[in-house]
Amino acid sequence: MMARTSWTHSADVVVVGTGVAGLAAALAAHRAGRSVVVLSKADRARGVTATHYAQGGIAVVLPDNDDSVDAHVADTVVAGAGLCDPEAVYSIVADGYRAVSELVGDGARFDEAVPGRWDVTREGGHSRRRIVHAGGDATGAEVQRALDHAAAALDVRTSHVALRVLHDGAAVTGVWVGTPEGYGIVSAPSVILASGGLGHLYGATTNPDGSTGDGIALALWAGVAVSDLEFIQFHPTMLFTGDTGGRRPLVTEAIRGEGAKLIDSQGDSVTAGVHPMGDLAPRDVVAGAIDARLKETGDPCVFLDARHIAGFEARFPTVTAACRAAGIDPVRQPIPVVPGAHYSCGGVVTDVSGQTELPGLFAAGEVARTGMHGANRLASNSLLEGLVVGGRAGKAAAAHAVAAGRARALAFEAPEPIAHTAHERGRLQRSMSRGASVVRDAAGLNRLSHQLSQAPARAVGGRRDFEDVALTLAARAVTAAALARTESRGCHHRAEYPEATPEQARSSVLRLADDRVQVEALAAVG
Repeated sequence: MMARTSWTHSADVVVVGTGVAGLAAALAAHRAGRSVVVLSKADRARGVTATHYAQGGIAVVLPDNDDSVDAHVADTVVAGAGLCDPEAVYSIVADGYRAVSELVGDGARFDEAVPGRWDVTREGGHSRRRIVHAGGDATGAEVQRALDHAAAALDVRTSHVALRVLHDGAAVTGVWVGTPEGYGIVSAPSVILASGGLGHLYGATTNPDGSTGDGIALALWAGVAVSDLEFIQFHPTMLFTGDTGGRRPLVTEAIRGEGAKLIDSQGDSVTAGVHPMGDLAPRDVVAGAIDARLKETGDPCVFLDARHIAGFEARFPTVTAACRAAGIDPVRQPIPVVPGAHYSCGGVVTDVSGQTELPGLFAAGEVARTGMHGANRLASNSLLEGLVVGGRAGKAAAAHAVAAGRARALAFEAPEPIAHTAHERGRLQRSMSRGASVVRDAAGLNRLSHQLSQAPARAVGGRRDFEDVALTLAARAVTAAALARTESRGCHHRAEYPEATPEQARSSVLRLADDRVQVEALAAVG
């Protein structure tokens, strides 16, 4: 039975999420003169987003640097392994400097090589030094701080879980929301999903607790297509402490950009002979090399040797603090690392302004699939995309709200019930970590698909229940997409299909029909 709605509210634009994409969108819509409500399921407004934890920086072409938009696009397309939309990549990359400059106008401060000139570093897959950073390895925290400060005047509602996107079959009408005080509806003609990723599908992830695939589930329930969910990037270097479950600290690849080396327990290089760029190869290559070495040796981790980097503590204070909290001194010891679930390259299908196929529904940031990342994300392109597409989505949502007017009274009706099933989270994470991790195969994916199909019904009585339901649906979608791709491409690796095949240089498209995740097609890119 559907829960009773106890309150209602109206706005022009509702934003789900308070990371870089969500706040960039909310600020853009607000500055366009629209009324905006921002929903956060967290019980506090700050320090709980994936943006906050981002370390490396923002990839951006600076006007006075030895770089070009074309070079950045080329690096991105190479990393994307044939599935990037080059026009989308160019559009977003070319708008990067403007978006970063706007962020500086909102108070962000980046590290400088000399007064008035940003310091830039290089990360895996980049042919140039183009990564601007803040606080050494605390870029995300600075981005979040600046956006939080700029958004202080906005209507940000914590402990508000977006449970359903409401629509009348033709356009969005609002959002059904769960709060500690009961269920309510925010009626609005424009809704922006900026809810982040799905890292907690796995037992080990760099993602914060809220990264539970909410936006994927909300889009599927609304009848909207998702794409490329099989491409989950496993960051090569997550701090290994021997613990299991929950978020683990990231060891930024900017450390490898400054010359740190990946070695095994015997001191041998992990990536030698694997790729011409060695330790600076794209993330899927490095993660795959680590996974192979661990299976070969039986060791629990490999090591990142950064002992020769001068001024390590000052350059990487976040990593230094995380290591020392785990009893490791990175100045004197190699850092133990393993691959961890990091970033979803796919998501809700949108254009470069965040518009989905459902009028009034937008998506931006990690939850969206714009064509920017293809089969594998280039390092530090995520904050870039969040800023650019988030801002564009906010403007587009504001314009749609003006054209559509306030949503009709229909939005004040509780939605029809849908089937909710969920596995216990620990069981789900163990199953996904076995069957759909760095390297997958048909046998493991088929076992996983069967297990997911047996998930019991779950009543949604609060945030945790909703997250488990969303995770289970997202897991079904990831598994269906992974089974359909019978090749290895980008960050998707199939053990029995180790090579990419030209005929599969297409994106998967998935929808929910009669509570079944269906792979509609491998659609041409672009």
